Amino acid sequence: MYLGLDLGTSGIKAMLVDENFATIGVAHAGLTVSRPHPGWSEQAPADWITASEQVIGELARQHPQAMARLRAIGLSGHMHGATLLDAADNVLRPCILWNDGRSGPQCAELTARADFHGIAGNLVMAGFTAPKLLWVAENEPQIFEKTAKVLLPKDYLRLWLTGEHVAEMSDAAGTLWLDVARRDWSDELLAATGLSRAQMPALVEGSDVSGSLRADLAERWGVPRVPVAGGGGDNAATACGMGVMTPGTGFLSLGTSGVLFAATESYAPNTGDAVHTFCHAVPATWHQMGVILSATDSMTWLSEITGRPVPELAALVSETVATPSPVSFLPYLSGERTPLNDPDATGAFFGLRRAHGLPDLAQAVMEGVAMAFTDCIHALRKAGTPIEAAYAVGGGARSRAWLRIMASATGLRLLEPEDGDFGAAFGAAKLAAACATGDTSERVFAKPAVRAEVVPDAALADAYAKKYEAYRAAYPRLRDLPGLAG
Repeated sequence: MYLGLDLGTSGIKAMLVDENFATIGVAHAGLTVSRPHPGWSEQAPADWITASEQVIGELARQHPQAMARLRAIGLSGHMHGATLLDAADNVLRPCILWNDGRSGPQCAELTARADFHGIAGNLVMAGFTAPKLLWVAENEPQIFEKTAKVLLPKDYLRLWLTGEHVAEMSDAAGTLWLDVARRDWSDELLAATGLSRAQMPALVEGSDVSGSLRADLAERWGVPRVPVAGGGGDNAATACGMGVMTPGTGFLSLGTSGVLFAATESYAPNTGDAVHTFCHAVPATWHQMGVILSATDSMTWLSEITGRPVPELAALVSETVATPSPVSFLPYLSGERTPLNDPDATGAFFGLRRAHGLPDLAQAVMEGVAMAFTDCIHALRKAGTPIEAAYAVGGGARSRAWLRIMASATGLRLLEPEDGDFGAAFGAAKLAAACATGDTSERVFAKPAVRAEVVPDAALADAYAKKYEAYRAAYPRLRDLPGLAG
C-alpha cells in the first residue's frame, strides 16, 4: 500500500493505492486563502497540518487493515510558496503563495544581480520564491533576519511527518535558487537574495527516501514507520501519475489556467519565450512547461458576463466544428506567461460584426485558448523539445468540440485517458512506490490506457494556421494602443 498526499491551494487530498495502483481510498479537506491586500495571497502552514491530520486520519479509520500494510508515503504540493521558519522551526509569518504578486518590483532587481536566466533556467517572475524573499528582506527585515530555513509548502508537511528539512528537485527548481542543470543549490543565486545554503533544506530526488515517518504519527494512524519519498511539485507529480517521463508525449491541462508539460532528457531552457524549465521528479530527467493564465477561466468569464452556464455555452459549439469562428479572441484576461511574460496583457474580441452571436463568441473563446497553446508548442519546440502527442486532462477536456479545435490548431494528437484519477496525489503515491522499491521504470510510471484519440483535421488545421497569423499580430498592436495598457 502507498499513500499520496497532495497539498493544493484550495484543499489537501490523500490517496491510498495498492501495489497495482488501484485506488483503495481517497479523502479531501478544504483550505482557504487569505488576501490581506490586493495582489497578496497567503496561507497559514498550521492549516496544512490540520487538514493533513484530517485526511490521513479518515483513511486510517475507513481502511485500517490496508493502512497497516502501508509501505511508503509520497508528497506533492503547489510550488513556489515561501514558508519561513526560525531556528526552532517556528513559522515566522503566513506562507506567501505561488499566485501572490507583491514581489513584482523585486524581479528586475534580482535579474540584475545574478544570472538567474542561465543558472535557474527561468525568468524571474513574482510567482517564484526568490523575489518573495527579497520582498521580505526589504519590507519585513525583522522576519528576514530570523529566517533560519525556507521551505516549500509540501516540504513543511515533510518536516511535520519526518522531522527533516528536505526538498526534492522538481519543486526546488521553482524557487530560482537551484542550478537546474547540476541539480544542486546555487550559492550565487542564493547570495543574490541575501541567503546561504545553510538556510536551504537538503536535496533528494523525488523517488528517493527523504526520511521516516515519526513514531508518534505511525502509532496514531496504525501504520509502520514507513519511508517518505521526496515527491514532486504538483505538475511533475501529475506527470508521474500519467507516465509522462520521456520525450515525445506530454500532457495538456485545460483547467482554469493551462499547462503544456513535456519531459526532456537534458536541461534546455528557453527564457526568451517564458518557458518554465525545471527538474523532473526522477533522476537525470527534466521537464518544460508552457503556461497560459486563462484557459477554462476564459469560458467562465464569458459565462459570467452573458449569464449562461459554461456547459450551455460549450454546447453552442458543434462537436464536428468544420470552420473557424468569424470572430477572434485574445485570452489574456489575467495577463499572460508563455510566451509573452506580460502581466499587463489584456484580452479582446476582434473581427466582430452585427450579425455575430453567442455561438460565434463561444467558439472564438475556445479557439483563442487553442491559439495560446499553439504559442506554447512553438516555444517548447524552439527549445528543442519534441512533443507530438499529449494526454488531455482538466475540465475543458470534457468538451469534444474544444479538443477538436485544440488538436487542429496545435497539430497535437490529443489522447483521452480512460476514466480514472491521474492527478498529483496519484503521482505522489507512485513516487512513494519508487522510493520503497527502487523501481523508476515504466512498471511504476505506466501510461494510462487511452479511451479515445483526437487527431488534427487537415482542412481545419490549414484554416487555423491562417487565423493564428492574425492572432499573433493582434497582441502587439493592441498592446500599444492608448488606454489599453494594464
